[in-house]
Amino acid sequence: MKKITLLVMLFGIVLLGACSQNTSSNLDTNTTESNETKNVTLYIFRHGETMLNITDRVQGWSDAILTKEGQENVQDAGENLSHLSFDAAYSSDSGRSVQTAELLLEENQDTAELNVQTDKRLREFNFGSYEGELNDVMIHDVASYHNTTAEEYTKNGINPKEYADTVALLDKERMKDTKENWPAENYEEITSRLKKAIDEIANEAIEKGNEKVLVVTHGLSIRALVDTLFNELDATIGMENASVTTIQYDGENFELGTVNNVEYTNIE
Repeated sequence: MKKITLLVMLFGIVLLGACSQNTSSNLDTNTTESNETKNVTLYIFRHGETMLNITDRVQGWSDAILTKEGQENVQDAGENLSHLSFDAAYSSDSGRSVQTAELLLEENQDTAELNVQTDKRLREFNFGSYEGELNDVMIHDVASYHNTTAEEYTKNGINPKEYADTVALLDKERMKDTKENWPAENYEEITSRLKKAIDEIANEAIEKGNEKVLVVTHGLSIRALVDTLFNELDATIGMENASVTTIQYDGENFELGTVNNVEYTNIE
């Protein structure tokens, strides 16, 4: 009888050990699965066409609402991309960007109620005393600084770094005898704030397990981001209103996807 009791006890110990190992194995598996990092895709939109766009005025930190056509183009973009279920949405604090983000989300049944988080670091370049001026005036001044004509300076596109740095220098001279204003930013100041914003947005998405994030910002700012993250900048390519550029992030590295896409094709 004692032998039988001893055998039963030994069997019970072995069985408990096996269950413990299985439980531990399951916990390890679940932990591994929960720690798997999902890649995030940033859908970076340029805002829709504004009233200052069509009057060809300098529009950096200054702002204007979307035109009727601008609104319609953004709504079309939102409808074409309504298959995307965004997990988060960000915008610069400029009204034209916020308006664009809200219109995009309204066309998406899954994310129509998503809150748009604003971040001033996503603003367009600040052009200082040139804000609201005719674009031709600023381009003429920049070209003259480089001892060339506006036509010659712009024929192969504009390099954002050279352009921003030149405007910052010219703005200092223009502001000497006028009322103090927000000074024009140089390229380093611009790219520094943009990079910090995108890094935070991307890493927060990774931490939360978000896979699709909408970011609405500005034409030159998008070009500066592409230049900063990938050292790839074609000066001849501008970012069209309501265009989308995609960037993937795996927690360590960024990868460039589609750029300046206004056909909204092959976007997942």
